[in-house]
Amino acid sequence: MSIMRTKHESVVAIAVVFVVLTAASTYLRADTGTCGGASITLPFTDVPSTNIFFCSIAEAYISGLTNGFTSTTYNPSANVPREQMAAFITRTMDQSLRRGSRRAALNQFWTPASNAIPLTFFGGAGPVRQVQSDGADMWVAGFGESKVYRVRSSDGQYLANWTGATNAFGVLVARGLVYVTGRMSPHGSLYSLEPSLTPTSVTTVTSNLGSNSAGIAFDGTRIWTANSATGPGTGSVAFYSFNTLTPTTISTGFSQPLGILYDGANIWVTDIGDGTLKKLDSSGGVIQTVSLGGAPQYPVFDGANIWVPNVISDTVAVVRAGGALAGTVLATLSGNGLSSPRSAAFDGERILVTNGGGNLSLWNATDLTQIGFVLSEASPDLFGACSDGMNFGIALTTLGNPCLARF
Repeated sequence: MSIMRTKHESVVAIAVVFVVLTAASTYLRADTGTCGGASITLPFTDVPSTNIFFCSIAEAYISGLTNGFTSTTYNPSANVPREQMAAFITRTMDQSLRRGSRRAALNQFWTPASNAIPLTFFGGAGPVRQVQSDGADMWVAGFGESKVYRVRSSDGQYLANWTGATNAFGVLVARGLVYVTGRMSPHGSLYSLEPSLTPTSVTTVTSNLGSNSAGIAFDGTRIWTANSATGPGTGSVAFYSFNTLTPTTISTGFSQPLGILYDGANIWVTDIGDGTLKKLDSSGGVIQTVSLGGAPQYPVFDGANIWVPNVISDTVAVVRAGGALAGTVLATLSGNGLSSPRSAAFDGERILVTNGGGNLSLWNATDLTQIGFVLSEASPDLFGACSDGMNFGIALTTLGNPCLARF
């Protein structure tokens, strides 16, 4: 059956087609809109400036969070599969880290590739151990000289030292003070100093911690120490309460605790005696044990995961800290210069690990990819590490002299 159209109907049909084609040609082209007073042109032909999300899409495109469905289309009404959502989220996270860090604000996007690492010497002799930053200065535990050294982060200028910290080992900055563990047997010590006062001898907070206190952490109300003692099965964990001014020592469930940190919810301890990472409750009881092997050392928390150097196996374990996957080993990293790894540090974007073999190993914290490693010609004795958000500080001993490397 044929359909006959009147002249009037044909004219109407042609007009409708013309309007549709005109609208389509108007819509299917890149458009320019105003966002925050700025004129912005998108390359996407399916996002007109009249789209209420035009400026949001523009921001996502300009900041690198999206490249579009194709080079000329965004496909704004399409569903987003979980795999694409993962890409959006991870790009957002990576961009936030890169563009929000102190390094980005100072236009320092590089990672040094040279082994000419600036050193700050303290004089004297003997090894140094852990180092911590207060944001402006770095504080180094001088084990050999029983001192605590202060170094300015910005230029590495050696400022002062505090004496009397026998066998100074772990360092913590909290409550406006600097706390240091004294690694001694049969009882470790906890020292403190006031940065704003004239350098003098440290104050002994307590001399009744567990044997050979090493790692130190703070949970907001109490200072915790990991005490490795002298052999497997003899170690402990202690916490010092500012309310009672006395330490409590717990040995049940521990072999040789060494490193310790607080993730905002729980204390975690590395135990070299049985090769594990242990999650503790508020009373110091072990509520989760993660088998790592390889003599785990001094870890760091990056806000989501715990990075644990394993000195014997030449690996770094990445362990989820919270949520349903808490305690899950996400990856066991090897290579990348790892050689007797000791301490890990986080600068907001990168993870640095010191190696007893003389290397500094670096990873991107978000995707665990290798940045590379740097061989230090200064000394193979690289120990503690920290970051002030821009520079890493590495405690080491070279030619018998204690010093700090800035990287």
